[in-house]
Amino acid sequence: MVKKPRKYIFVSGGVISGVGKGITTASISLLLKSHGYKVSPFKCDPYINVDAGTMNPTEHGEVFVTDDGAETDQDLGNYERFLNENLSKLNFTTTGKVYSEIIDRERRLEFEGRCVEVVPDVPNQIISQIDLLADKSKADIVVVEIGGTVGEYQNTLFLEANRILKLLHPKDVVHIHVGYLPTPKSIGEMKSKPIQQSVRMLNSFGLQPDFLICRSEFPMDQKRKDKLSLFCNMIPENIISNPDVESIYDIPIILNSQKFCNQILKKLFLKKKNSKIAAWEKYVQKTKNPKKTINIAVVGKYFNTGDFNLSDSYISVIEAIKHAGVANSVAVKLSWIDSQTLDSDKKTKEVLSEFSGIVVPGGFGVRGVDGIIRAIKYARTENVPYLGLCYGLHLAVVEFCRNVLGISDADTTEISPKTKNPVIDIMESQKIKLANAQMGNSMRLGLYKCKLFPSSLAKKLYNKSIIFERHRHRYEVNNSYVNKFTKVGLEVSGINPESGLVEIIEIPTHSFFIASQFHPELLSRPLSPHPMFVGFIKSAIK
Repeated sequence: MVKKPRKYIFVSGGVISGVGKGITTASISLLLKSHGYKVSPFKCDPYINVDAGTMNPTEHGEVFVTDDGAETDQDLGNYERFLNENLSKLNFTTTGKVYSEIIDRERRLEFEGRCVEVVPDVPNQIISQIDLLADKSKADIVVVEIGGTVGEYQNTLFLEANRILKLLHPKDVVHIHVGYLPTPKSIGEMKSKPIQQSVRMLNSFGLQPDFLICRSEFPMDQKRKDKLSLFCNMIPENIISNPDVESIYDIPIILNSQKFCNQILKKLFLKKKNSKIAAWEKYVQKTKNPKKTINIAVVGKYFNTGDFNLSDSYISVIEAIKHAGVANSVAVKLSWIDSQTLDSDKKTKEVLSEFSGIVVPGGFGVRGVDGIIRAIKYARTENVPYLGLCYGLHLAVVEFCRNVLGISDADTTEISPKTKNPVIDIMESQKIKLANAQMGNSMRLGLYKCKLFPSSLAKKLYNKSIIFERHRHRYEVNNSYVNKFTKVGLEVSGINPESGLVEIIEIPTHSFFIASQFHPELLSRPLSPHPMFVGFIKSAIK
């Protein structure tokens, strides 16, 4: 049996950062999958960190966690949401990870004593990681997103890996360049020069793009397309318009309307098949026809960076709320409430009284904790639907123990290491790691089992007794306090059967008050919204 040649698609970005490479990669992967091909996306981040786990979310955005416990860039989340598939640590690498593996190999004498060089050994290691992913996932096509912007020093070696693969397999490698076409208000005309310069910079690395994806505020006109065709050495049909849209989920449809996937398949010498994206189109259509709009408050601490608001810190939470909104035929208007502004009960009530539901997402550290606790107290006492995620569970337990049990100094040892009432405490398995400053990839990470209790809200939402969810934490509910708070109305409705760890808490007498130790947002998808978020939005509508 003749083995089919493996195909590779590289996606780079130019002109500005944040141009949409990740969504482009996710959209291409979805469209190729819709043609019946097995597709595996692969994110290359150019930073020296081995993974994304130790980075500040206000600087880099959300850390996304896979089933196997990898702490990755948020683009993995977009890949999963578009493909409706679970990915793994093999779908992600960094410069730090690549160098770490090369050094480990050198120490094991795998290079047989020869001089190990930046080129070609680093690009070859990158190619080996791509091929390992393809082998393990049995992919027909690997879509490789190169992080950063063309022209930066940091991503040069990933571009070099692209060049080497193209040299070795010219019929099996395609390069897609995503650039930005600005329309300065003072000029009023869309300008193509920035993308021209970006392509020439790409040419300097020995790469000629096969396709251009032109991001812009408005749809690109034919004049701009013809100009780019001439100066970027490409036929007009391979230059694709990708204007701003209301929802990222519109993008596969926009690309598909320009027969982009057919052109990619032709370039890769692959057969065109009947595309099947009807379910996706139905979902997108439903997003455009909501029956009503509801207001939801997200109370957290990772919003502000300088004078700007960084919602990327909670991108999976945002998308999970949107998915649940569509499932309930409503549009959700999210408001970001910086918990540091909730400095009194009176102020908290003034700020939160206009909302139909309150979400407290994950987080770490002392900053803004008092404001989050006030928000949770408001949700509990005013019967406002509440959904707590990881840190949102920890602080819900603290709030309940302080204000219902009357344990005024109840706290989490993350905030008060010497508290006499550590209702939330560090996990035993984490104590040695923290003592030895083992911070990278050392939390309780990945997929774990949870047993749901009969007659609970959690059991009703999931409609099953055993679930599996993704985790990222060091602290847990102190089980010595469980009997105390369950006697007065805060129920445990889900536990990890192996460790006895509390996974879900809820208040049965409340309209909707539930919090999880895990991060349900990481498994929410447009075509399969998460049941906890669906139930939360349904309750908020009421």
